[in-house]
Amino acid sequence: MNKFINTIKNIFAIEDLRTRILNTLLFIAIYRLGCYVVLPGIDPNRLKQGTNGVFGILDTLLGGAFSHASIFALGIMPYISASIVLQLLTIAVPYFQKLQKEGESGRKKINQYTRILTIPIVMAQSAGFLATINAEAIANPGTFFTISTMLIITAGTLFCMWLGEKITDKGIGNGISMIIMIGIVSRLPGALIGEAASKGINKSLIFLLEMVVLFLIVMAVIVLTQAVRRIPVQYAKQVGGTTQLDAQRQFIPLKVNAAGVMPIIFAQSLMFVPNIAAQAWNKNSELAASIATYFSPENWVYNAVFAFLIIVFTYFYTAISVNPNQIADDLKRSGGFVPGVKPGRDTSEFIDEILTRITLPGAVALALIAVFPTVALLLGVTRPLSLFYGGTSLIIMVGVVLDTLNQVESYLLMRHYDGMMKSSKLRGRPSQPIAIAS
Repeated sequence: MNKFINTIKNIFAIEDLRTRILNTLLFIAIYRLGCYVVLPGIDPNRLKQGTNGVFGILDTLLGGAFSHASIFALGIMPYISASIVLQLLTIAVPYFQKLQKEGESGRKKINQYTRILTIPIVMAQSAGFLATINAEAIANPGTFFTISTMLIITAGTLFCMWLGEKITDKGIGNGISMIIMIGIVSRLPGALIGEAASKGINKSLIFLLEMVVLFLIVMAVIVLTQAVRRIPVQYAKQVGGTTQLDAQRQFIPLKVNAAGVMPIIFAQSLMFVPNIAAQAWNKNSELAASIATYFSPENWVYNAVFAFLIIVFTYFYTAISVNPNQIADDLKRSGGFVPGVKPGRDTSEFIDEILTRITLPGAVALALIAVFPTVALLLGVTRPLSLFYGGTSLIIMVGVVLDTLNQVESYLLMRHYDGMMKSSKLRGRPSQPIAIAS
């Protein structure tokens, strides 16, 4: 306990870090305040209470802004959609591939294209959002209300983008991820209170067991997020002028879950297509009823297909995010080599083989984590809390917290303070130098 208190004192003793933390808290407070500002022309007392399916997941990621019909109803999600589209374009379109290789200037152009693409995406999604609001909650429905509300939601999303960029520049952590994480965490206290109330005193032991299981799942997600396979790299002796550098042994860290949360997001988007298509075709038909039954999150068919898609997308996203050929070329140019493996093509094939092997357990673990909220729901956990037993919410939460702690620890170590752990480094962080191919 004393070490924890001393660490907090050290954090606030660093002026730059203290300022960044206070700025982050200020920007987060502004965002949370906006989540409760209801759109003009909508009666919040007549809004439908509760959201299920994709809307329930979206509402969790937005911290209730979606169900409250606030000016931040779509939050940062359209920007995330635009980022995914630009990421795919950097693979398929030569122009964007060229931009990606231009370094900082290319990255700025891609970010600018992402901001521009966000506007039409949020306009389209805001129209879909208005369709989910029950007519009784709208005071004066009509063309003017629709257009003005779409503009307000678009402005709200752009303001969330600005807040995220400000957190990145003047705060601590990645601003966009931080905004999503805060929205998720804001629902956790209410979910815990609701779960405790539903169990009551008679089932307090069951509630305690649920908390233990939740803790173990969080630990498993941390392990999956931090797990890496280290490939040893040897650098030959280098002579420059009158100095001679001895041979160095470093490592290339290949993450077991290099795809992160993206496979779950892609798979989740596809899993709602059958229901939407059936509803659009003929929502009163027997076919639509059958599709709604089989593609319900509680059905085993839904979860089996969902898990399969996650495994497929994990391999796909890993293949486009980690390039063994580029890693091998960078090693060859810098004079490094993997012991026992020839530089060049052999090294690329060696890295690709290892990546393929470690991706399978990572993909299976990710699929299990994604379907576990359904398992928790079937075992009696209330729906709001079951979303924290895995899936997108938990992975985002764990990833953002670990990234923020890493940044805080870096500030402490630069100022010669003890790190967040006794070993002066977070678990999962390498203790030896790392060879990172850029």
